[in-house]
Amino acid sequence: MARTRGPLRPRVATRADIIGADGALVDQGLALLFPAPGSYTGEDVLELHVHGSPAVARETLIATFAAGARQAQPGEFTRRAYLAGKFDLTAAEAVAELIDADRTAVARAAAARLSGGLAAEVDALRARLERAAEELAAAIDFPDEVPEPGSARLAAEIAAVRGAIAGFMGSWERGRIVREGLALAIVGPPNAGKSSLLNALLGADRAIVSEEPGTTRDTLEETLAIGPATFRLIDTAGIRAHAGRLEAEGIARSEAALAASAAVLVVIDGAAPLDDGARSLLARTRGRPRLVFFNKSDAGRTGFAQREPDEAGALFGSTRVPADVEAVRAAIALLAGDGLEIDASRPHLGTARQAAAVLEADEALAHAEATLAAGAQPDLIAGELSSAIRALGALSGREADERQLDAIFARFCIGK
Repeated sequence: MARTRGPLRPRVATRADIIGADGALVDQGLALLFPAPGSYTGEDVLELHVHGSPAVARETLIATFAAGARQAQPGEFTRRAYLAGKFDLTAAEAVAELIDADRTAVARAAAARLSGGLAAEVDALRARLERAAEELAAAIDFPDEVPEPGSARLAAEIAAVRGAIAGFMGSWERGRIVREGLALAIVGPPNAGKSSLLNALLGADRAIVSEEPGTTRDTLEETLAIGPATFRLIDTAGIRAHAGRLEAEGIARSEAALAASAAVLVVIDGAAPLDDGARSLLARTRGRPRLVFFNKSDAGRTGFAQREPDEAGALFGSTRVPADVEAVRAAIALLAGDGLEIDASRPHLGTARQAAAVLEADEALAHAEATLAAGAQPDLIAGELSSAIRALGALSGREADERQLDAIFARFCIGK
């Protein structure tokens, strides 16, 4: 399969002849030996580097299969590394995210978890609960020799752990924003220019634009990167009180997008007088992270002049003017810092599995806290402490079973 003039030295690229299954020369490449336990998987690993020709790659694979090798399963190398103790489970999951990262912020967030910082913090919380559980167990088994830990001290310990868990759940939202982008719903009355603004921001005709009100009947989602921040722009159907059946369905979806979004971009026709629908929409979105843009400055300013004091800082311009679109873009970027800061450098929850494990631990501790608050004996919370310890162990992989591992590593690409 690979023939060299001398023995391979660890971590040194050595020129090698790649020999096909029929004994013929396939290519001249490089061979690198990574001996155990210093390899990625902790096992002896040989890498063959060949030229990129599909024929060469195919013949090299056939030769390795003939020599007894097989194709790796998705995530098998990282799974072997995890089983060898090279990674905790949160770091292993970060490998897949790092491979798939399409933006710098996503890559940095994955790298923060790859360092093992998340598992270290989780294990520290788990250790605190284990100490409390051990004290309880000793007091239950040897009541005459070991004093029972006081309810007040147990309650304080549980409260401290729950406080840290609340921080983890906040990090889950930050992590989701890093990966998916901040959801920004573009809402407004019909024919205000929402779709035109979306197209202008993207620099492409993604939404159908028409002078006829009610053209947009469904939501349209696109990703917009502005500096380090990423936004999921959701173009919606115009919201108005009276509409036909199909348009009403679109409006219902607009309302759902408005309710679910983290921030709002309200687009109003600044040339036409403000009607009840526009005023109602402006009033409903006050108090939320939002940006108000009065469009159609090239046609007049009646609506803009009628705005309330709450919209004194609203933008006024036209989607046809590049400078006005850039002003909207700059204002959108500021929304990421409007109470929605993202610190990708800190370890954070990166998957729904991790968030579910933390939530399970918190629910068990909440029940234990309520039990102590009701004046019950401390030994009655032993089961809840065990459940919380088990949930946190599943997060870092200390207590993960084969079924969980299969589900996690099946999402990896082949060869990693």
